[in-house]
Formats: sequence, C-alpha cells, structure tokens
Amino acid sequence: MQGVRQEKIKLPVLVSEVRKSVVELLKRPVSELVDHQAFKTDQKILALWAADCAEHVLPYFEEKHPKDDRPRKAIEACRAWVVTGVFKMADVRKASLAAHAAAREAKEDDAVAAARAAGQAVATAHVPTHSIGAAAYAIKAATAHSNNVGNSIIKERNWQLQRLKMYSISELTKTKNINKLEHAKEHQCPSGGVEDGLLCSTNNSGFCASFCKK
Repeated sequence: MQGVRQEKIKLPVLVSEVRKSVVELLKRPVSELVDHQAFKTDQKILALWAADCAEHVLPYFEEKHPKDDRPRKAIEACRAWVVTGVFKMADVRKASLAAHAAAREAKEDDAVAAARAAGQAVATAHVPTHSIGAAAYAIKAATAHSNNVGNSIIKERNWQLQRLKMYSISELTKTKNINKLEHAKEHQCPSGGVEDGLLCSTNNSGFCASFCKK
C-alpha cells in the first residue's frame, strides 16, 4: 500500500550517493568537510535543482494534506531567491522550519519525506549542500510511495541527474542566465540529527547547523 510504513531507507547512504553523483557531474573535487564551499559557485543552479527535486515528489504530501501549503511555500521561497537574489536569513529559516514542521505532523512516510525535501530545498539559499538533502529526501519519498524500492530509487535518481545536467550546461551556469533557466523549467523548455530532517556541518555531513532545529 502506498504511503504506509515500510523498512526505512538509510538517509546517510542516500546523501553519500547523491553527493558523489553531484560532485562528478559538476566536476567539483570536494571533501566531506568543505564541500559546501566548493559548491558555492553553483549555489543558484543547485537551488533550482533542489526545488525541482522537492516539487517532483510534492504530490505525495499534498494528496494527503491538501490544505497544508507549507512545503509548497518553501519551494516557492527557494525559487524566489534564485530569481531575485534577495537573501533574508529569517525568511529562509522560517520557510524551511515550517516545511519540516509539516513533515513532523504527517504520518505517512512518503508525505514526511516530501515535506523534508521542501525544507532542505529552501535552505539551499543559505548553504548549497542542502540541495543534496533535498534530493536524498525526494528519493526517500519516491521509495516510500512505491512497492518497488530498487526501481524507484533508480528512476528518481536518474530523473534528478537529468535535471541537474540540464542546469549544469556551461553557458547556462552564469548568473545572468538563471532567469532563463527558471522560465525554461516552467514551460518545459529544454534550452532554457538525520532522520528528523536536517543534517548539519557539526557532524561532518556538509549541512549547516542553523536549520537543525526540531
């Protein structure tokens, strides 16, 4: 049955695998301790990607909690930062924590992970490696929603990497083309502690402690 409790997918393993794929695709020789610095130049690209990853699984939350728009608002806040470049820590943190609060209130594994993905996505505006958390939680949401765990991991991960490849084309990674990327995405134009939600740099995961609040 979709959305019910099942054997837990190990999030640290997903994070590690997603990080490896992103590092390889973006050609960033990074370590566990400083990868957030190495990804800084790719931050807006990663934010767009994180928003895509979270939005791809958002229906798993919204179909069960149609009146709760906190995860969607977090994704919207992420996209707004990409377009405007206006960063307000209080607003980003509020949107992220609201999405994670929605996750805590949900009971279904797929809905929980989907909300977590949204919370991680908007936090990418603060630290780029939160995008990896968004992708990992999106994969977790997909596996929780599927009866075929192995296939859903491969399918979701492949989808994510194709999105990142689209964004990482060299001439489109310049800041002046970010708005074009967002427009292309909207119009489907190809040219254009761990389990509770937040991973942090204090335990060498590459994520910031600022958002690690239950």
